Amino acid sequence: MFKNFLNRLGWMNALMLVVVFSIIVVAETRYLQGHVQEAIFIGLWAPTLLGLMNYFKFKQ
Repeated sequence: MFKNFLNRLGWMNALMLVVVFSIIVVAETRYLQGHVQEAIFIGLWAPTLLGLMNYFKFKQ
């Protein structure tokens, strides 16, 4: 089931989603440590990467 999902999604997109999830975790960790501005800066990378994924997906 999971392998079928990865084949439909594509390995590169799955890897990018893992990267986006890890960015969100790092941003939340930095926020809870009290580094608010740093967490906001890091947290903005996730939607940027998702936007780039959509751009390149629909460009083809």
